[in-house]
Amino acid sequence: MKRRLFLTGAATIGSAALATPAISQDRKEWKFLSFWPKGLPGVWDEIEDFTKQVNTASGGRLNLKIYGAGELVPSLEIMDAVSGGSAEMGHAAPYYWKGKVPAAQFLAGMPFGMTTQEMNAWYRYGDGQAMADEVYGEMNCKFMLGGNTGVQMGGWFNKEINALSDFDGLKIRIPGLGGEVMKAAGANVMLVPGAEALSALSTGNIDAADWVGPYNDLAGGLYKAASYYYYPGWHEPTTVLDNFVNQQAWDSLDDDLKTILQQCSGALNERLLSGYVARNNQALATLVDKHGVELRRFNDDVLTGLGKLTVETVTAIADQDPLSRKVFDSILAFRKDAMQWSGLSELAYQQARALDYGDFG
Repeated sequence: MKRRLFLTGAATIGSAALATPAISQDRKEWKFLSFWPKGLPGVWDEIEDFTKQVNTASGGRLNLKIYGAGELVPSLEIMDAVSGGSAEMGHAAPYYWKGKVPAAQFLAGMPFGMTTQEMNAWYRYGDGQAMADEVYGEMNCKFMLGGNTGVQMGGWFNKEINALSDFDGLKIRIPGLGGEVMKAAGANVMLVPGAEALSALSTGNIDAADWVGPYNDLAGGLYKAASYYYYPGWHEPTTVLDNFVNQQAWDSLDDDLKTILQQCSGALNERLLSGYVARNNQALATLVDKHGVELRRFNDDVLTGLGKLTVETVTAIADQDPLSRKVFDSILAFRKDAMQWSGLSELAYQQARALDYGDFG
């Protein structure tokens, strides 16, 4: 039954553009399909550099040719292409594959879940990598971490959110488990591609939109169509991105090429996150100072209400299949321990740093 979701009919995805990889004198030419459009700030340059690093480190034995969203197949079809062997590798985010294997969405992070540092620790020193390999094995793929956009903003809204009831009937673009919680709050969740969020907000097709954070939101011009920019990003305290390889392509690699892919993916994971940390603050300053964006914090009553809905909704989703429950239980156990240390370290330090003692000038 394993891989049952993809092997049937996968050949129909292929075309003249998605042909059998060229192999000449031990040189492998792989198609690397990006979920993201060419030029997407914060992501595209980093994954493009990743392909160059793999090509260089392998001495040209493994050449990854990158394709942006829609160049060979639509974004939501890249998993089908890679799992079926029409392409060898892809880059996206795990929650986009929840319709194929529901447990995948937990691998991206969850509302009121772990921070990025905690999630990375779970992958490296907890059960995360083993859980991901099991989930992606169902899709005939090998999983590697492919970056992280960190904690997100709460989203852009054309109405004030003062109570949980204000979400009732709201048309909102929001993916993943956060979207399921929004449905439980009475919102109408719209499956609008991120690149179309500005247009949808401008025309009134949606009332609110989550995208990423200041750096991408500024580039996407969302400030042109929404009145309020809310925080914190309760729904995505971390957003894991995935590098995934067709299992047969992975098995065909010599051990040194597998190591190169893993090490370059690890470097990508750190570098992409650092890019967002470095750029979000200046982008936020531009949004507020230049474009007059009004920052709003979800009040405690709203956050508490969302938290209660999250517990009910996410637990119910995890209970729908054994693999989701297995991944969920592993995350919860690691989260419990991580929260104790984070409270005494990161949280306590940030609270201390924010005290009124003056500053360094």
